[in-house]
Amino acid sequence: MRIAVVGVTGVVGETILQVLNERNVAVEELGAFASRERRDPLVWRGRQWPIRVATPEALRAGGFDAVFFASSEDASAMLAPHAVAGGAVVIDNSATFRMDEGVPLVVPEVNPHAVGAGDRVFPVANCTAIVLCVGIAPIARAAGLRSVRVATYQAVSGAGRAGLDALASEERAAFALGDDIVASPFVRPIFRNVIPQVGAIDELGDSGEEKKVVAETRKILELPGLHVAVTAVRVPVRHAHSEAVFLETDRDTDPVELGDALAAAPGVVFHPGGNVTPRDAEGQDLVHVSRLRAEPGDSKRHFQLWVVGDQLRKGAATNGVQILELLASRGLVGKPKLHA
Repeated sequence: MRIAVVGVTGVVGETILQVLNERNVAVEELGAFASRERRDPLVWRGRQWPIRVATPEALRAGGFDAVFFASSEDASAMLAPHAVAGGAVVIDNSATFRMDEGVPLVVPEVNPHAVGAGDRVFPVANCTAIVLCVGIAPIARAAGLRSVRVATYQAVSGAGRAGLDALASEERAAFALGDDIVASPFVRPIFRNVIPQVGAIDELGDSGEEKKVVAETRKILELPGLHVAVTAVRVPVRHAHSEAVFLETDRDTDPVELGDALAAAPGVVFHPGGNVTPRDAEGQDLVHVSRLRAEPGDSKRHFQLWVVGDQLRKGAATNGVQILELLASRGLVGKPKLHA
């Protein structure tokens, strides 16, 4: 296939290339695009690929089968229509198109049926919402869902390279290994701290991240009336988001039935005993669920669980590549082949 990545030098763009390689997706030609042309080429799969400026003309005329966007919302809004006009499907990691009417928000383990034959734009959902939905969709299928409340513990990589650099520079400064503190995307210092704000706070006190998770969880699970409440917190972890989930099912059930559903679910690792941490999930494409239990005083419909997943991989790059594979399996884009 002819594949392009817009934002190829960012952490998500780099991870997309890594996942394409790991999953042996055949790429005959790679369009490597960034906000500006780079002197040094991208080296990938033993070849050198020039890094070009992402322009409407380049994407429209590139003859690409699929274009991944791993850049800003502005770039997606401006450039994605040109990629589609050039014949490509667009797999977009920004929030630009996620809540548009008629645009599917696909998590392949959860709602592959949402893909329509005429769809050409496929947003990758919010990373926190993806991890959450993979973790609770088996419960929704088994016993229905009436409400979901979640407190998130989100890694700094959710803020891209700037977040990773901010944590690293604060760590170096704390141990007198460096003097310079780089500009931080966070509203408070993140080293040895937690920040109960991810995104701007609105007039009602909700953050941008919290609103995204609420809306996108309902769309992915196809439960528009589901009660979802979120408190999003940034923590000094490099990769992998964690979520403490409190949910109510539609019907009476128990941890044994729900555990069986989780154990059989695609993309999920269920830990019936013990626990799992972000370090355990880092670098993986699986979502881990542990500490499933009934709430005290109500053992039939109210349950608690702990969900962990690598947000750069399953929460972003891997989910996008899985969408490409899903489209290819249905003949909706050039079919991936094993890379020799």
